[in-house]
Amino acid sequence: MFDIGFSEVFVIAIVALIVLGPERLPKAARFAGLWVRRARAQWYSVKSELENEIADEDLKRSLRQAQDDLRDAQGQLRDSGRAMREEVDAMNRSIAAPVGAAGDATATEAAPVEAAPDEAAPNEAAPPTHDYASAALPDYRPSPKTPTDERR
Repeated sequence: MFDIGFSEVFVIAIVALIVLGPERLPKAARFAGLWVRRARAQWYSVKSELENEIADEDLKRSLRQAQDDLRDAQGQLRDSGRAMREEVDAMNRSIAAPVGAAGDATATEAAPVEAAPDEAAPNEAAPPTHDYASAALPDYRPSPKTPTDERR
């Protein structure tokens, strides 16, 4: 902290001994030591407080930077999602337009095609058509109990 050599400290000690005398010199040395310790403690306290403040500022700065980066990334994701959604909508429109036009054209212009009787092979029989929707299913629900069933 201070650039004081041994010779300078020796001169200060001799001057103090001459000025204070041998009776008061030990008390003055203890008093000086006490003030030096208090000054060092205060200096270390201020130093650690400043270091903590600097660390807090660095942390706040890095948090702000991280928040800004996250906002930028969120905006980019939102923009890319919007662009992707627009591309998908454009694809859907481009696919739906020809299919819809073709479906309308075939429904209005084309008549159902029936096989000519001479195209079918004479040995082949037409596959059977079944109406499964109207077929009756058996009723598997239990019948209600009657008083005569309980006696048996």
